[in-house]
Amino acid sequence: MLFYPQEKLALFIDGANLYGAAKGLQFDIDYRKLLEVFARKGILVRAFYYTAVAEDQEFSPLRPLVDWLDYNGFAVVTKPLKEFTDSQGRRRVKGNMDIELAIDVMEMADTVDHIVIFSGDGDFRRLVEAAQRKGRRVSIVSTIRTQPPMVGDDLRRQADNFIDLEDLRAMIAREGGPRSMTGQQDRQFQDVG
Repeated sequence: MLFYPQEKLALFIDGANLYGAAKGLQFDIDYRKLLEVFARKGILVRAFYYTAVAEDQEFSPLRPLVDWLDYNGFAVVTKPLKEFTDSQGRRRVKGNMDIELAIDVMEMADTVDHIVIFSGDGDFRRLVEAAQRKGRRVSIVSTIRTQPPMVGDDLRRQADNFIDLEDLRAMIAREGGPRSMTGQQDRQFQDVG
């Protein structure tokens, strides 16, 4: 990872995308460790976490994570999941956070030197390019070590640095076993992705 100790950093975490990449690599992320790792790389100005949450359910499996992140150094950006019925009549939910993440990146681009986006979504290629035109370095964190790879090739090429999530595993993995997410949380993230 190429970071400079004097540069101001901002992290932008696409929750569903990062969850999918970590799940594909069969580990859970310890978000406290993740913050610590990047705080040692430079001056960490802000860490954003984006996710859609089910607001009509009595209990959302994401709520404890969102609450913990909110109290532990993350700026959490949420919006309600949207329900719809697909062409086969199945109930689906949708909660894309791309626009929110993109707006925040462009707003923070005037304040930071290095933007770190935790997502492999190829739609972010133009966002990376726009931030680079403002003179910002942009790193992408995702993985190519799953089948299929979780990062778009164009996004990887556009970034100043590509950091494979597998290379961070030893520093950010939650202890206590390879997987501990509930099936209900798995289903919610699958539908959101």
